Parts: sequence; structure tokens; C-alpha cells
Amino acid sequence: MSITYTISDLARELDITTRAIRFYEEQGLLSPERRGQERIYSPRDKVSLKLILRGKRIGFSLAECRELIELYDPDPSSGNQKQLNTMLEKIAERRAQLEQQLLDIEQMQLELDTAEERCRAALIKSYNKQTVET
Repeated sequence: MSITYTISDLARELDITTRAIRFYEEQGLLSPERRGQERIYSPRDKVSLKLILRGKRIGFSLAECRELIELYDPDPSSGNQKQLNTMLEKIAERRAQLEQQLLDIEQMQLELDTAEERCRAALIKSYNKQTVET
């Protein structure tokens, strides 16, 4: 008999809510067996869920997570080379996006600094004008 998990087992072990697991199932990322009303998750489902959670942490979309899950080969002798190469490509893409976001943030900070300086200068000018008038 192979190892199986209930939704509560996975939620507890991976520190996520059962609702989140059901959401991923609704999105077609997980496909547990059913025994009556109970969902029965396989080791493959557990690996898929780990891939989803890892992907989310590094900013992958659910579509990108789905792509990685579809490439997953449970045969250990395969080495999952295709999945690993795809993962490396996705990581490189995500890194490039983050680097661009950093540049955008730095530019925005410079623009905010300029706006702040102008506001402070206008306040000082306004204060000085009021002081001269009184």
C-alpha cells in the first residue's frame, strides 16, 4: 500500500490552510483521489504542493507553477532534468524582473526625494513670507 495523505495531513505538514489546498485543486494544480467526500493525496500531490509553495515564495505565477508540475517526473532515475532546466530559466527570468523592479524603485525614491525637497522648500518660503508680513 502506498503512502497517502489527507488534506489535514498536508495542511499541517506544510503549514498552509486546507482552503489553500482546495484552491490549488480548483485551479487544476492538484488532483487528489476521492473516497466518498474525503480527498486522498498522493506523494506526487505533496511534491506538487511543495513546488507551488516554493514557486509562490519566489514570485512565480500559478501558470508557471503549473508548468513546473507538468514537467515533474516521479521516476528518480530521470533526474527531472527538463524540470530543473525549466526551473533555472524561470529563476533567471524572475531575477531579471526583480533587478528591473529594483531599478524602478531606486528611480521612484529619487523622484520622491525631489518632491520632498520641493515641498520643504515651499514650506520654508511660505513660513518666511508669513514672518516678514507680520
